[in-house]
Amino acid sequence: MVNKTMSEQKEINNDEWVDKLSPEQFSICRLKGTEAPFTGKYNDCKTPGIYHCICCNSPLFSSDTKYDSGSGWPSFWADLPDSSVNEHTDTTYGMRRVEVTCKVCDAHLGHVFEDGPLPTGLRYCINSASLDLKEK
Repeated sequence: MVNKTMSEQKEINNDEWVDKLSPEQFSICRLKGTEAPFTGKYNDCKTPGIYHCICCNSPLFSSDTKYDSGSGWPSFWADLPDSSVNEHTDTTYGMRRVEVTCKVCDAHLGHVFEDGPLPTGLRYCINSASLDLKEK
C-alpha cells in the first residue's frame, strides 16, 4: 500500500502503480475498471471498521453505513464526513452516471446512485479491490 502526501501521490506514474498494486487493483483503481459482481471480498463482509483507499490509505467509508443492496458490490448509503471521496460525471458506455474517486490519489472507486436507503437515498457502489478494511 502507498502512504504518501497528496503532492507525492500526483507524481506516481502508471509504472509505479503497477509495482504497488495487484493486477486487479491496478485495472480498477488506475484504469477505471470494475470487478465482476458478487466476487469482491467485501461484498458480504459484516466486519466493523473503516474502509480506506487501497492506493493511498485515505479513509472513505464506515461499516456503519454499509448495507446489502443486492447489486453484487459493497454498498454504502454515505461516505465519511470530510472523507476523501470526489464525485465526477461519467458518460462512458452511453450512460450518465456519477463516478466516485479518491480525492487524494484519484483512484477510481466505483459509482454513486440515487436509489439507496434512507437517510440519504444514496448507494455508493464500490469495488472491493479499491478498498482496505481497517477493523475496529
